[in-house]
Amino acid sequence: MPIGAYEPRWFMVQQHVNPDDAVRMHQDLGQPWSFGIHWGSFPLTSEPVHQAATDLALARARHGVSASRFVLLPQGETRRGR
Repeated sequence: MPIGAYEPRWFMVQQHVNPDDAVRMHQDLGQPWSFGIHWGSFPLTSEPVHQAATDLALARARHGVSASRFVLLPQGETRRGR
């Protein structure tokens, strides 16, 4: 799920989801897990470049989704499917 480049909402709402939207999408889709992508590489919008990681942690807590179900990988890390 894309979680970056989302502020200001009045401008970016049509282009990018924010971390809270991404967590709700994860829940709506009923997936066992999701990965946060498209964040932290370079400043594109008005939120700090690494703000998405903080906001994702808050959104997961707010919606009761564990970090093992909505994973935020460090830049460049990969995971192998089962």
